Amino acid sequence: MIPAAFRRFAPALLSIALVLYVLHGFGQHGLSNDEEVQHVYGRLLLDYYASGLTDLSAFQYKNLYLYGGLFDLIAALAERLLPAMNVWDLRHLLTALFGLGGLYAVHRTGRLLGGATHGLTAVVLLMITGAWSGALFTHTKDIPFAACMAWATFCIVRLVPVLPRPPLSQVLQLGAAIGCAFGLRVGAVFAVMTLGLTVLAASALSAGDLRARAAHFFASLRALLPAVPVAVVLMGVFWPWSVQAPGNLFSALTTFSHFTFELFTVLDGVQMKIGEVPRHYLPLYLAARQPELTLAGLLLAAGAGIAGARRIRWMHWLPVLLAAGLPLLLAIATRPALYNGVRHFTFLLPPLALIAAGGLVASARALRGRPLPAAAFAALCAVGVALPLIDMVRLAPYHYVNYNRLAGGFAGAPGRWETDYWSDGVREAAGLLRARLDAEPAPAEPWQVAVCAESVQAQAWLPADRYQVTKDWVRADFFMSTTHMACDEVLAGQEIGRVERMGVPLTIVKDRRAVPPEQRRPLR
Repeated sequence: MIPAAFRRFAPALLSIALVLYVLHGFGQHGLSNDEEVQHVYGRLLLDYYASGLTDLSAFQYKNLYLYGGLFDLIAALAERLLPAMNVWDLRHLLTALFGLGGLYAVHRTGRLLGGATHGLTAVVLLMITGAWSGALFTHTKDIPFAACMAWATFCIVRLVPVLPRPPLSQVLQLGAAIGCAFGLRVGAVFAVMTLGLTVLAASALSAGDLRARAAHFFASLRALLPAVPVAVVLMGVFWPWSVQAPGNLFSALTTFSHFTFELFTVLDGVQMKIGEVPRHYLPLYLAARQPELTLAGLLLAAGAGIAGARRIRWMHWLPVLLAAGLPLLLAIATRPALYNGVRHFTFLLPPLALIAAGGLVASARALRGRPLPAAAFAALCAVGVALPLIDMVRLAPYHYVNYNRLAGGFAGAPGRWETDYWSDGVREAAGLLRARLDAEPAPAEPWQVAVCAESVQAQAWLPADRYQVTKDWVRADFFMSTTHMACDEVLAGQEIGRVERMGVPLTIVKDRRAVPPEQRRPLR
């Protein structure tokens, strides 16, 4: 009775917990490095439409025209509708809402693949993954894109059993999901590739001779044609530049495939330029960022796939396997510039969670009728959920920096893995600086604050009448810096504040007013 009752109420309880998590967390985070320019881009896109398509500033602003503006356009519109709300907290709330939408897509996909338990398990696995739940607020492009890709995957999975004559409503929904994904990043091409390969495989495995299979393929393509105008229109609305010239989409794709600049990353303790990362950079980071339970689920899924190859509905699973494997394999093969760990590939986390959930659920079902092994398996799963949840609480709100224990955990991450690359702790550090100086008389001129981050990441939380973020680090009175890549060691000064979790410093605040002139220059 208890398990049945729990299964009945689990979706509602989990939904309530997720909403409370979002409401509690969205106002605790600082800006990400790119957030100001992204929001300016959204404002410019809004101006483009408000001007009757005559204000073209959005397409001349840095290189933002290469990105879709779906999220930033929504955020800019919400800013005008809710002017009293802090714009950065507003963006973080909107990002989290996209993330919740992505979780719902994962849940629905899991139900299609293996029932309600599968869907709930996948959602739980995703939420105990710091690279998802910790990024839910601040990764304002990665999370919305991952959510749209999760919906595209769901739509493709749902199409498989009804090809070559899918309902028009499902086709239009697929077009909407892919169009919204393109409205964020050109990486939505992976969804198109997944769709194409799925249709090809479904036709190849359909009944009949070669002619019948070819007919199945072309009938499927004809049925899917209505998705194209829906996707193109949505892409054009949210990413106008992409449809302003025939070659723009291809230009964006080729630009990002060779995109690099002077920046360093770290992989298992070795620093390197982002354009020189080895092929195993992304696989190793994915393995390090997944909770141990997810890794176990992936191994169990592989075992179940081998042992039960004839019983598995492979065509239903193919879109999920492609959604997880295709981008990963292409990244390994082409070696693009990579940094920030898995950030640019956050969209791989939902399909990986679905695969891992499949392995765990299949194992649990295989143990039915064997009480002791089943109880031991359930206990191990409970521990596998509890450990990352405890880490989430201890690291909050910065658990996007967490790593599993096989990779050394959060305590072993500094110098070995990327940590607070978004300088999320600067907001809390700014509060420490204000608290320290509130007792001092107001300066005749604003204190000069150097920040190892974008200026706005600190200025947003510092009163302009007392603090001014400066790029002249030599003259700076104070210095705030993330410990990521040891940037806190660049300037000398007396430490007066520290943002830390689990005994590991994330952000340092230094008082430089007493530093003599000969020691004020950057140390490296």
